[in-house]
Amino acid sequence: MQTTVSEPIIFEGIGLHKGLWSKLAILPANIDSGICFKRVDIKAGNNFIPAVLNNVVDSELCTRLANSDGASVSTIEHLMAALTGCGVNNAFLEINGPEVPILDGSALAFVKAILKTGIKLQQQSLKAIRILKTVEHKDGLAWAKFQPSTSPKMSFSIEFSDAAIGTQSKTLDMSNGSFVRELCDSRTFCRYSEVEAMRSKGLALGGSYENAVVVDGENVLSPGGLRHSDEPVRHKMLDALGDIALAGYPIIGHYIGNRAGHGITHGLLRSLFSDKANFEIISCDKETVDNLPGSGVKLSEVCKLA
Repeated sequence: MQTTVSEPIIFEGIGLHKGLWSKLAILPANIDSGICFKRVDIKAGNNFIPAVLNNVVDSELCTRLANSDGASVSTIEHLMAALTGCGVNNAFLEINGPEVPILDGSALAFVKAILKTGIKLQQQSLKAIRILKTVEHKDGLAWAKFQPSTSPKMSFSIEFSDAAIGTQSKTLDMSNGSFVRELCDSRTFCRYSEVEAMRSKGLALGGSYENAVVVDGENVLSPGGLRHSDEPVRHKMLDALGDIALAGYPIIGHYIGNRAGHGITHGLLRSLFSDKANFEIISCDKETVDNLPGSGVKLSEVCKLA
């Protein structure tokens, strides 16, 4: 069955890149609503922005959506990952600014609040996308692909010159709460050498050691160090799950990413949808629903910080 949140959930905080304070409300939504943002601070024109691939616009270092009237919202990927990882299919997201609050740089606060508030079952069958053929999108050394799989899986590899990150790879079966147990607390990260360049472009203005992991060579500059020895690759998987959610349906297949960022995953989704032979849309039976990322997940399963 489809799901929504049981009650409104409120967050407040600064945005990572523009550094602007905003208030976000996750509200219950009707059957077949999907995920949709509303810019409540915009009073003229269309201020609704459905969280779907067709609304993705070019942006640096995050995922940004915009509608035909130019209303936009950015840094949505952590919130989208939390909704997917908790099994929420329908939600109405009211926000009074252009950027989702970054909070601690992970999806942890979103996940905890969603699971604490509770998820409401809706009397309508859930549809999903089943991958039928291998599809790939590549740009230089970065690439991602979907492969057929009986369950949702994810593999990711990264390689950085900074010894604090180095080469990392991880594979997870994303069924039955793996996201909340393994990935949701992993924070966004950057290299200290890149901070000034980003800020000169008007980016990372709200970034701090409290909402991002900052590395410099072999050193982790953020207080407390890493939450996991492989936190960077876990965060890349978190981002990818949030971006994949823009397909509009859960995806049953194996996502494999290598040095892939938001643009690569968006390009992979476009390649997938470019040929109907690549996939099929199915109505999920109970067994299929039980193997989706957020099925049956409980607050007690959320990854515990040391």
